[in-house]
Order: sequence, then C-alpha cells, then structure tokens
Amino acid sequence: MIKALSEDLRNKISAGEVVERPASVVKELIENSLDAGASDIMIVIEKGGHQTIQVRDNGDGIPAEELPSSILRFHTSKIQTVNDLFSIDTLGFRGEALASIASVSEMSIVSSNGNGEGAELPINNGSPGEVQPAAEIGGTEVTIRNLFYNTPARKKFLKTPRTELRKIVDVVRCYGLAFPEVAFKLVSDNRDIFHVLPEPLEDRIDNLLDPTYSRNLLELNITKGDYVFSGFVGNLNLVRSRPGEQYLFLNRRFIKDRLMNRAVYNAFESLIKRGEYPFFVINAVLPTDQVDVNVHPMKTEVRFKDEWRVFNILKSAVSEALSSILDTIPGFDTSFQQHSSMSAGNERYYNQTQNIPNETITTDPNQSTMNFDQLQPLSPTKSNIDRARDYVSKLADTPISDQESITTENIWQIHKKYIVSEVNSGLVIIDQHVAHERVLYEEALKAFESTSMASQTLLFPEKIDFSHNDFDALLDVLPYLEKIGFKIKKQDESSIQIDAIPSEMALGNEKDVIREILDNFIKERKQYSSFQEGLAAMFACKAAIKAGDSLMKEEMQELVNRLFSTEHPYYCPHGRPIIVQMSLDELDGRFERH
Repeated sequence: MIKALSEDLRNKISAGEVVERPASVVKELIENSLDAGASDIMIVIEKGGHQTIQVRDNGDGIPAEELPSSILRFHTSKIQTVNDLFSIDTLGFRGEALASIASVSEMSIVSSNGNGEGAELPINNGSPGEVQPAAEIGGTEVTIRNLFYNTPARKKFLKTPRTELRKIVDVVRCYGLAFPEVAFKLVSDNRDIFHVLPEPLEDRIDNLLDPTYSRNLLELNITKGDYVFSGFVGNLNLVRSRPGEQYLFLNRRFIKDRLMNRAVYNAFESLIKRGEYPFFVINAVLPTDQVDVNVHPMKTEVRFKDEWRVFNILKSAVSEALSSILDTIPGFDTSFQQHSSMSAGNERYYNQTQNIPNETITTDPNQSTMNFDQLQPLSPTKSNIDRARDYVSKLADTPISDQESITTENIWQIHKKYIVSEVNSGLVIIDQHVAHERVLYEEALKAFESTSMASQTLLFPEKIDFSHNDFDALLDVLPYLEKIGFKIKKQDESSIQIDAIPSEMALGNEKDVIREILDNFIKERKQYSSFQEGLAAMFACKAAIKAGDSLMKEEMQELVNRLFSTEHPYYCPHGRPIIVQMSLDELDGRFERH
C-alpha cells in the first residue's frame, strides 16, 4: 500500500540532507544571522555540539508573531516567486534549515526586533510550544540541545566531540574569511577558540589561520566585465603537503568547485609539484543570473552559466598575482637540444626540459652550451617501491659480505648528493639523504619503545603558533615528538615553545620540520602499518641531511658505519634504494677491457 508519510517523518528525512553533523547546524544558523544583517555573531559549543550549540547575533530579529512560522518547512522571508530562484542574493533561501534542525533536537529561539520586547519559542521534536515573553537581546539567539536524541541511528554516527569541534571550527573560519567586517566569537566548553573583530581580510587571515600568513600573501584583484575576483593567494612559503587551506567564495558563499580549484592550480603549475597545495582565499562576484546555487540542500555546490569564462578569468587573475614570483625564475637555455655531441641514440636517457638542475644552466653570455656530465637520467617508468623491491631482491642474493666491507678510508662526496667508496669487487654509491633517513627511522622506532633520542638545547627557545586544527593534531603526536628528541612546552591553546630539538637535526628548521610532519602524517598515515611507523618515517624524511649538504670525510664515514648497523641498509622507509653497487666486471665491460 502506498501511503503518505507523516509530517514528522518527512521532516526527519529532510533533516538528513541538511543536518549531517553539528557543523551543519552551525553553518545554517550563521547563514541566517548573516542574512539578518548581523555584525557580531557568537557561537557557543559544548561537547563538540553533541550537548549544546548556541548561536547569538545582533541582527534584525524575528517578530514574536512570526516565531512559530520560522520553524515550518518551506517558510522563508528570502524568496517569494519562482523568478526569485534566478536572482538569489542571500545565503539561505530554501526555508528548510530551522525545520530540519528542530525535528532532530531540543530547540529554543529567543529574538527581539528592536521594538523593546523579546519573545521565546521552545520547540521539542519539531513541535513548537507557546511563545513566551523574554528579555530584549537586540537580535536572535538559537539554542540546540541533544542533537539527534530522537534519531539514535544518526546519533551513533557522530564522531568524538574533539573531531566534531574541528569541523565546527572549519565552518566558522570559512564565514570569518568571507565576512571580515563581521565579528565572530567561538567558545567551546568555556574556552575561547577565537574572537575576531571587524578587520581587513589580511588581518583576518592572520587571526584565523597563522600570524605569519599576512607576510606571505599576494593580492589578487581583477575585473572583467561583470565578473570580479578578489582576495589573496599565498606565495611558495604557504604551499602545504595536504589540502585544507583553499577557500573559494561565490558572492561570499563558501563553495566547493573542482573547476575553480583547477584554475588556481594551473596558474601554480610551474611552481609546485603534484601533491602540493597552495593557499588561497578568493571571492568571485558574479551576477546572480549567471550562477545556480540551488543544486543541493547544503548549498556548497553551484553551476555556472559560462564555467569556462570563470576558469580563464580566475586563472589569469592568479597568474597575474604570481607574476612577481614567476619573474624571478630563470628561463632554460634550450640551445643544448641541437648540440652536436648529443647523439640521437642517447636522447632517450635524458629529460631535456624538466629534470635539469638550475646550477647546470650557464649564465655566461659567452658560453651557450650546457655541461652534459650533469644531466639527469629519466626516472624509470616503474614506481620507486617497485624498483626498490627488484633491486633489494637482487642484493639479497649477493649482499656485501664482511670481506666486501666498504673501505671508508677512501670515500668521496659527489655533487653534494652521493657518497662513493670502493669495495674489493668494485665500488658502491650511496644516496646520503636516504641513508641518513634509514638511520633516523630505525633510531626513532627504537626511541618509541625505550629511551628517547638525544636532544640539543636551543639557546633561544622558539615559539610556534598553530591554527586550532593543527594544534589539535599536534597534541596527538606530542608524546612521540618528545621521544625523538624535541623538548616542547604548551604555551596556550594554540602555541608551543620549543626548548630543544633532536641532536641529529639541523638548527633553524624545527618549525618547518614539525609542520611537515603534521602535513605529511595527516595525509599519509594510512600508508603505514602503525602510528609510530608513520611518524618515524615522516620525521626521518624531514630531519635527514639533504641533497646539497656538504659533508666532511669523518661525517661520511660515520654515516656509512651507522647505515650498515641498521636492520635494512639497502632501502629507505619509503621504498627507495639507498645503495648502488657496481662490480669490477661491469666497469671493465664499460671500458671494453677483455
């Protein structure tokens, strides 16, 4: 039998589209506040929104007689006719949010609209009670308690309060960046997460993300006909190894759009590599009839009437903002492509346009050729891990024996990148970075199980500020950072003081190392069998000596000796080979000695 669903059941089903988690509630309530003209919005959270969500504003308010209508589905003051759907200039317009929230929570609305009186409406399980007199509050206060109390199947899918709070912080941050002229205060469990006053966008970025960001911003501003793009993109100092700091706004509405993201990434194409993500806060102002925001109840997806025009204008705007960086990058000397000493048979071994180190490009006007001895071979088509497995399987058959041990008395560094030494049967070439990486990786794993690694005390302790999300992630890895040699004190709710760093790590890059560990670990932790292995691999990669670091003979000898005391000296934690061995027979064959 086909039957009509009850109004209560319809509301609960609709709530599944609008109210996904506490952050969804906060999003809808902030949008209502902004549409009401609020200039000051306060959000109070308890237990990550599981227990309480309260949003208070100083907007226009709701008349007492209209409070019961405010929680009815498809009741709104923002559109009246079908034609209004094609000229939406408010954040909300569907008339679903309050009805959906009220159907899955215990809710109350207190509001006053400037007439000197206030009114309160209690709502339970979607049913409004009697409107009661209340104090004049100069705006509206919506309080939600026990979210999903009457839909336990939904409630059990909520994450921990800490995780849900992170999502709420993300939402408030988005609207804080979209409306820098509005004051926002977020309080969680009686603790201020942030409190920002009306300010320019670059100051808002500092206050909501990181106080160093404003020094690394490039302004973006372009007008093409009736399309306007404004905001900021970060320079290369703000490139991160994980997504999350890309903010796109359409007429100040936060959206997610792959095409617009691709426009920005394409402008950065020559500056960043795959797997890196630039920072940007961009607001596109388009005529309302050029875009459809009524695609999904969450209103984060949109359709453009002319999406390729949007793509091209945005790409050119970002390219223009990046012009100061692009102008400092030298062009490649392509004259080597016709150089007579390059035979056709050898061309396939070299990447002639991409993998040529900057230092190999001549700047002498009297010399137009390149040093071919420094050209880089193309990477094989197989992945690094596949190559390492093949290589290590061969080494397993003929490992370097005690009789074939490396003679560290005769040892050299090549191009500040490789260590070369002789063995009885030929020579070996060691990649200094991945060799040190293997050493640090195994030492870090041992430190997690027993004694901490050695530290070096900083003469001047360094303070590092984090965004709320990064600081929250840092708390998860803090005990492990201390095991590998960091000495860290918590300063406040968003900063730490570093008193000491691992003795193996170079001074001056501790901030970058910690940020890289957080970025890469959050992004790549699923690649490792345990939390400790992932963290050890990230630390080893970022703290190891780099290609380009000059080593003394004694340092090379120590590194080689430590490498061969590890359990797996032939490949790094990421699967790359550490050692290449070349026999005398192979050398003789190369020189046609028979």
